[in-house]
Amino acid sequence: MLDEYQLEKRAIYHLWTFVSSKLIATAGSQIYTFAISLYILHLTGSSMSFAVNMLCNILPRTIVAPFAGSIIDRYPRKIIAITAQTVTTMAIGGLLLYSITMGLSLPAIYTTSCILSITSMFASNAFTSSLTGLIDETRIQKASSLNQIAISIAQIASPAIGGILFGLVSMSVFLTIYLIASLIAVILDSTMNFTLFEKERDKQEKKESVFQSLKEGLNYVRLQPLLMTIISISLIVNFIFTAFNVGFPFIVNTKLHMPSVQFGIVEGAFAVGTLLLSIYLSFGKEFKQPLSVSKMGIFTLGLLVIAAAVPMLIPFTSLSVFIYYFVLMFIFGAVNILVNIPIMVLMQKKIANEYKGRVFTILETFAMGMMPVGTLLFGVLYDHVPAQWVLIVAGSMLIVSVLVLARPSIIEKANESKPIPSIPKQKATSV
Repeated sequence: MLDEYQLEKRAIYHLWTFVSSKLIATAGSQIYTFAISLYILHLTGSSMSFAVNMLCNILPRTIVAPFAGSIIDRYPRKIIAITAQTVTTMAIGGLLLYSITMGLSLPAIYTTSCILSITSMFASNAFTSSLTGLIDETRIQKASSLNQIAISIAQIASPAIGGILFGLVSMSVFLTIYLIASLIAVILDSTMNFTLFEKERDKQEKKESVFQSLKEGLNYVRLQPLLMTIISISLIVNFIFTAFNVGFPFIVNTKLHMPSVQFGIVEGAFAVGTLLLSIYLSFGKEFKQPLSVSKMGIFTLGLLVIAAAVPMLIPFTSLSVFIYYFVLMFIFGAVNILVNIPIMVLMQKKIANEYKGRVFTILETFAMGMMPVGTLLFGVLYDHVPAQWVLIVAGSMLIVSVLVLARPSIIEKANESKPIPSIPKQKATSV
């Protein structure tokens, strides 16, 4: 039995090992994704081939996610995380061997993309579900912030590294970089105790089928008004924010004719804003009312989406457009953290440990399902409705939605310190 000092040392070790593993694995993945995307475009010159690879990254993950949550809750999460990362390593190693002996081909790339889509989802959700077992509750916000810092650094640095290397080295070098990064992540993950701070888990999973376990997870979500509210807010934000993700490149490139170099800098401002606020939160105090913070963040996002329409309503010089959108995207990145991290901290503390895998994968399934729906809907709207009005209406819908869903009674419920309990056994199987 570890004493308090030893537990704190292990918690600190887990914190930095977790962040290091995420940084290394994410950077390797981002560099590979950047290179393989350019490779496909150079090889085929077809946007359809590029779109098929994107589909291979989304569709398998969306299909498998609901069942993955049940598996993550039924079996040791450390084994799942390490196994998933090991399969990732083997898939990249297999593609590397294939490229050396046979040369890269689209079927091989697509197959690897499908495998990586599934393994990354298992590894990511196993880690997310284990966060309260790896570290104590007082460090959850810090861990979430540092995790976002790692992702932001990878998002900023990886395209630059990939862009420099792409014209100088072969795809085998990119695959080797990812292979080494994935292998290091496996080694780091294996040194952590995923149940160090975990409370006693329900062992009922041994007698349940995956479908029964999934059904129970869905009932757990359905029977908890607070959890339904949090998930509903997350889904609406993901769906409506697609209006900005689809419209922004269309507006600045087609309508406002921003040069590609300026567009790249503006896009990078989002990651910089995310990084800086993540650093601030990692050293700041824990949010006392996380849902209130997220509510204000979402309200601000709505205003920013509306503000994105201003240069199409008022004449701007080309320099003014660049400065305006640079500042806007920087604020977007910062506010995005004020939305995501408080909700993640709240869910980590509120969801019963034996349901975390299912709840997080249910959330991911619906969120990823919203992406193609939103992309298709807003893509059609931008072709038939003036872009500024699409943004204004979308931003207004976001504001109204969060004011209704995160009303004072829900905020008060979220501020209660006790976690959402497990549902009684008879209720879990009654629907």
